[in-house]
Amino acid sequence: MMVITSNTMNLSLTSPFFLAGVPGLEDVHGWIALPVSFMYFVSLLSNFCVLLIIKTEPSLHQPMYLFLSMLLFTDLVQSNSTVPKVLFIFWFNNREISFECCLVQMFFVHSFSIMNSSVLLAMAFDRYVAVCHPLRYVTILTTPLIMKIGILVVMRGTVLMIPHLLLLRWLPFCRSHSIEQTYCEHMAVAKLACADIRINDAYGLFVALSVALIDFVFIATSYTLIVRAVLRLPSREARYKVGNTCVTHICVILVAYIPALFSFLSHRYAEHMVVSTQVILSNLYLLFPPMLNPIIYGISTKEIQKNVGKFFSYHKSLNLKHKKLNFL
Repeated sequence: MMVITSNTMNLSLTSPFFLAGVPGLEDVHGWIALPVSFMYFVSLLSNFCVLLIIKTEPSLHQPMYLFLSMLLFTDLVQSNSTVPKVLFIFWFNNREISFECCLVQMFFVHSFSIMNSSVLLAMAFDRYVAVCHPLRYVTILTTPLIMKIGILVVMRGTVLMIPHLLLLRWLPFCRSHSIEQTYCEHMAVAKLACADIRINDAYGLFVALSVALIDFVFIATSYTLIVRAVLRLPSREARYKVGNTCVTHICVILVAYIPALFSFLSHRYAEHMVVSTQVILSNLYLLFPPMLNPIIYGISTKEIQKNVGKFFSYHKSLNLKHKKLNFL
């Protein structure tokens, strides 16, 4: 029987942990880094571009685009808290991470995942009000209400995540410190402990299911009411316009939830799945949503399309003027 002392526990927390990357595919880490780098670059460029356009264009200072800004921001925080370290692992074999840094990374990954889901719920509420109560849209979704929703989004993610960190902090890690992941995922770290982790597993399951179920039920209810309202619209053009906006949001919901669901299930219930497959699945929801969300909205939203064109044409004209001045 293993006796765990406070000295053993303290030593386990001060010793560094090591991220394995993609176990079994170490020889091709350099090649895996290429698509990861591409997706990361595209996500940075597209997200910053859309956020800058929303910030600088007064016509886009509407609830729908403010919620979109929140969504893109949560995506950026999630990807930036993990992908740079992933690329360091793939390119330079830099696997070491301290326990404190591991907890910080875990906090940003999981808390902003909860915030992301909360923002999607807020966006569904926004579409419900816009379609079902269009005359009251401005009076319901006021700036103070949007600010309160933003605060609740942050509080929900933070409050639900803090117990995760405290439960992990109390665990003794006297076995291997090698995390079979590219980042500090909660269950991947908890499985390294030489103690009972049923409480960690149960609380993680409670948070994941409660957040997903609550948000899904309210989103589904919102869209049921939206579909009923759309079918009652007399104009075919109006139905198409409203339906197009809602389909865009549904695509974003699917992009966010499907990879997250696969990641969640692979860590808990796919014991016989190849580890490399688990790792790749768990990385999808950190790479795909940040890359696809601004593209989906950019393609389907005319207001963003027009302002993207204005943005690039404005900067192109500035460059031409600069070149002419230099020539003179």
